[in-house]
Amino acid sequence: MAQRILSYQIADSIDIKQFRVDFKGELYYGDSDELFYKMDTEEFIYIFKYGVVCFLNFDAIRISQFLRLITNYCKNRFTEELSEEFDIETNATENKIGYNTIAIKGIDTEKIRLVMLNVSQSVALDYYYEQTSTLLEETNQHTQMLENKGRLSISGTKLKKFIGKTLLLKNRIAENLYIFDSPPETWEDEQLNQIDTELKRTFDLQERFRNIQEGLTIIKDNLELFRDLLQYRHSNMLEWIVIILILVEVINLFIEKFA
Repeated sequence: MAQRILSYQIADSIDIKQFRVDFKGELYYGDSDELFYKMDTEEFIYIFKYGVVCFLNFDAIRISQFLRLITNYCKNRFTEELSEEFDIETNATENKIGYNTIAIKGIDTEKIRLVMLNVSQSVALDYYYEQTSTLLEETNQHTQMLENKGRLSISGTKLKKFIGKTLLLKNRIAENLYIFDSPPETWEDEQLNQIDTELKRTFDLQERFRNIQEGLTIIKDNLELFRDLLQYRHSNMLEWIVIILILVEVINLFIEKFA
């Protein structure tokens, strides 16, 4: 039976703890980072603290209703959501992964959860990549200014805010780094491990993650250069102020002596 997985990055984060208290659905699996609800025999919702909600066998109306419901538990709810689609076929004769689709034997809840997890990881990576690209583009603008005019067009305060924004993104990725690791269930089940490995390869998760890390490293190196240049400029300015003050004092001495 062919089914559709839809995963949405809707916010910076979701209050998993409070949602678990308030929502009365059948919780199949839950911890401090994620909640996996079995709504019906073949209907599931997967919620992650890093702002992703994933659905299996939900139509557009029910998805919209649930996303409105969970909005109150979101931090920095997005006006435009990132999304990812993936098809899953249950009761297949064998486990098989193709482009944007997977077939699994029977109706195995753990396998379904694993597929939904990987789709959610993929949409989260899209979000982190988008944020990194925005920071990198802004960094390149300042670097271009440095090349063309030989000076920076950014103030010390703006640079500090820029550094803070970059560090916040790095911290978010580090905090949610577990999403790029294989779940413990795959360590003891060969079929789950094989599916997880193939899905990571299909979504190219590791390579995309490395690209994000490399982008953040480039941004970090540029910001350190900008900081050093601003410190040098500030030090230079202080030296000139001291020279001017000394010069004024010398002039005053001459005036007093020959007045």
